[in-house]
Amino acid sequence: MKKNVAVIYGGPSSERPISILSGRYAASVIDRDRYNVFEVLFNTDCWQVVEWEGEQMRVLGEVDKGDFSFGKVRLDVACIMIHGIPGENGLLQGYFEMMGIPVTTCSSFVCTIAFNKYSCKRLLADTGVKMAKDVALRRGEAYDADKIVSRLGLPLFVKPADGGSSFGVTKVKEAAMLPAAIDYAFGESDTILIESAIVGREITQAIYMEGGNAVALPITEIVTTNEYFDYDAKYNGKSEEICPAPIPESLAEEVTRWTKAIYAHLGATGLIRIDYIAAEDGVYFLEINATPGMTRMSLVPKMVRVSGRTMTGFFTALIENAR
Repeated sequence: MKKNVAVIYGGPSSERPISILSGRYAASVIDRDRYNVFEVLFNTDCWQVVEWEGEQMRVLGEVDKGDFSFGKVRLDVACIMIHGIPGENGLLQGYFEMMGIPVTTCSSFVCTIAFNKYSCKRLLADTGVKMAKDVALRRGEAYDADKIVSRLGLPLFVKPADGGSSFGVTKVKEAAMLPAAIDYAFGESDTILIESAIVGREITQAIYMEGGNAVALPITEIVTTNEYFDYDAKYNGKSEEICPAPIPESLAEEVTRWTKAIYAHLGATGLIRIDYIAAEDGVYFLEINATPGMTRMSLVPKMVRVSGRTMTGFFTALIENAR
């Protein structure tokens, strides 16, 4: 009997439009001979089962949140494609864990830790991976801008501690810019992270479970003409994403070792993407994407294709490994 797979996308965060694109693409490549696929648009007040004809969306009904069903159909697996809250910070995973429904992401605990950049860095400190010096601030907490600059140096980055797609991020080159950058980041989160800027090559690698083994996909280098890999660079063609990354074999092996070590240290089981800076003095961990972009042109699908896999086979592995 076919499994009923719910591909869930949308959500209330700033990343909703990208999530919808990711979800629609994911739904389009899942093996329909093997699975029944239901697209679920996550709204704050209701979860709608939808179908698309071109760019026209038709609502077929609503999901019963009491047992995660649609009509008489019990949905067996949740393929979570929501970027940001609640699909990336563990809230939605917690619901499915209570319902006993497997998810294609990591557990609620891993997602919660990975989503908060500050908490994630503290947990990964025991791995020994290099990380930029940082200062965390909570909304309303007093701070001394001069002391922060003295500790971290310039330039530095100010970013929401939880969030993605580079919303709320500022590269600060002068101390006078810091207060405005802090206010801007607080527009996206109640906790922010201020980090020293690390100079080097920006690279990223995805990892997931297949057949009981952790599989690291080919490394991608991100080259942008912008100041950094911001929203414009990510989604408006202002970057070049080179896969496989044109880096020395020794560096590629080092990055893959860190990717597998971080994955194991977190106790991860689903798909994640880990971002790094390859600097002169070593590889620096940046952050983890617990529900990475999955549009046709996103980083992970490119890695999958370069690895020689098909997107259909990749999603079959994610679904069969769902926990």
